[in-house]
Amino acid sequence: MASNGNVRGNLLTVGGVLGIVAGVLQISSGVSIAVNILVPNMNSYIIAERLLLPLFPDAWRHAILWVAPVPLWVTYTVQDWWVMLGGCAGVLGILAVVGGISAIRRKRFGLSLAGSICALPSSILGILAIIFVALGKREFGKAD
Repeated sequence: MASNGNVRGNLLTVGGVLGIVAGVLQISSGVSIAVNILVPNMNSYIIAERLLLPLFPDAWRHAILWVAPVPLWVTYTVQDWWVMLGGCAGVLGILAVVGGISAIRRKRFGLSLAGSICALPSSILGILAIIFVALGKREFGKAD
């Protein structure tokens, strides 16, 4: 069998695909964690209180609720922390997918490496994506 000398390009493709797969798995797990925690408590007051009010400064929350502001760490429950964990997993998954696409297109090494690092929570897929993207660094920016 003759080699066409495109070994590095194959490494980037494999690293990108692994990053995309790991990212999709992270997105689905993050969304499922957040939805499974939120669904039993779905009403408009709880959504506004738990998801929207923490985004406002303390003075605004006081004006909105007409009560004295309470430190944020006191108001969060275990369910809230799981929702935030699911959201973080989803965001990391999105970054992993974007980095995987960048690796397959052989554009922006930094974004590709950052995406494969964001795929790390999926364990072995993220580790392999980092290795393959790092090994294929020389191919970034070259024409196919």
